Amino acid sequence: VKSKTNEEVMSAVAEAVNVARRCVPKAGKKWPRALPGLNAKNNEKLVVPKIDPAHFEPMGAWSTEKIKESRAANPFMMTWVPGRARDNVPIMTHGEGVYLYDSNGKQYLDWTSQAVCANLGHDVPEAVVEAAAKQMRQLPFTYGGIGFTEIRARINQLMAEIMPGDLRAAVFPSSGAEANEAGIMMARRYTGKFKVISWYRSYHGATAHASAATGDFRRWYGANEVPGFVKAFNPFPLFFDHAGANEEEQVESSLKMLEEQILNEGPDDIASIMMESIVGAGGCLVMPKGYMQGVRALCDKYGILMHCDEVMVGFGRTGTMFGFQNYDGVMPDIVSAAKGISSASIPLSMTACTEDIMAFFDDKPLGYGSTYQAHPVALACAYENIKYLIQQDIVGRVRDMAPVFEANMQRLAERHRSIKQYRAIGLFGCLDVKEMSGTNPKLQHEAAHEAFLKYKRAFAENGLVGLHRYPHIHCAPPLSITEDELLDGFDRLDRALYVLDDALGYQDSEEEYVC
Repeated sequence: VKSKTNEEVMSAVAEAVNVARRCVPKAGKKWPRALPGLNAKNNEKLVVPKIDPAHFEPMGAWSTEKIKESRAANPFMMTWVPGRARDNVPIMTHGEGVYLYDSNGKQYLDWTSQAVCANLGHDVPEAVVEAAAKQMRQLPFTYGGIGFTEIRARINQLMAEIMPGDLRAAVFPSSGAEANEAGIMMARRYTGKFKVISWYRSYHGATAHASAATGDFRRWYGANEVPGFVKAFNPFPLFFDHAGANEEEQVESSLKMLEEQILNEGPDDIASIMMESIVGAGGCLVMPKGYMQGVRALCDKYGILMHCDEVMVGFGRTGTMFGFQNYDGVMPDIVSAAKGISSASIPLSMTACTEDIMAFFDDKPLGYGSTYQAHPVALACAYENIKYLIQQDIVGRVRDMAPVFEANMQRLAERHRSIKQYRAIGLFGCLDVKEMSGTNPKLQHEAAHEAFLKYKRAFAENGLVGLHRYPHIHCAPPLSITEDELLDGFDRLDRALYVLDDALGYQDSEEEYVC
């Protein structure tokens, strides 16, 4: 048999390899895999819904028993408390001035303006009602990018006239969190930088970036993993003082700490420093003299935008139209506001910015939007609300009432041994509760002390309703409150605080306690 030459052998090997290559894709192309079967359920495609005929009864016709039955049969989620707490929420039937009334006829003085938002109480000015009705009849909705309305022109002009400097309303979302989302996007796109510095003692909302900017416990529910947010200490840490023999030196130490953090994070990576001008849920914290001015100077030095969250205190709460106006010489680059813009008559917020930032986006999109941004009905309500604030000089009225408010905050702090200290500005204040040992009775990761549950019951029994953010006791009645109503509210709170004193052991003990 004639042996094969080397060339023939190599040719045969090459052909075998080619055959193998041609076969591999066919042999290794796929594995058999069965998809899961549908666990079919009847989605009632052709079923005509059967609804309770009671839905067609006029509003207000349902009895208390009917409302309770419906609540039990159709549960809903709560937000910052477990869902079962829904059963303890009083059924409110109507409001009048600073008062709310439940289904049993019990009167409550709204001691925190709901979530510090019902700034004109529970009588909406008739002009707001009429404006909403007229806008609904004339043009209930047009999408902001498709149609421009007279009300949008009017409120834009009004905001330019009441905001200081060259701040201008940019967008009108539906909530404070959304306004902060827009402000964060605005800062990042304008600067081309990504990081945002905010305080541990802060709350900015529950949407993704607003929640990541938040410093308190509500950030823990899922926003800790959102990148680009850096936390810093403001001048009010809980367990230590910034170095210094007096407030001026402590402010300087606090600012140096912030500057060192800026340098370590990289100034070229920081888009904005975002802060509440007066910290709200964290305890009505008014920044000490020179601090906000120092933050503004650091922002200017390192090319960082200053973003003031005015969601809680904007539109008159502190005796100025905006909270940052309490700090001489301070002008932010971005302002977010909500709550007081409509006095909670309808969901609306605003993000404002300087003319330079506004001009930057003339040839590029902001990169933020929502279906109901600049909703014409919401704008109509806010427009009349803001005009009412101006016509009735509500801001001046708050300034006039502020001394009475603070005197009573001081009175309660001095009378009740469970109160460590108080803070107050305008018609916004906070009492801090302490244990007999002087320690903090409610850290963020801890459940509420039994004493607070007793106090909360006494709070309601004495005809008060409002938010509870222990160990802080917030005081933020409607800006429309009269002096007599204000004094009555403090008397009601006074009685409830005696229950707190007793529950914490102060009334039963003759031992010395720590201030």
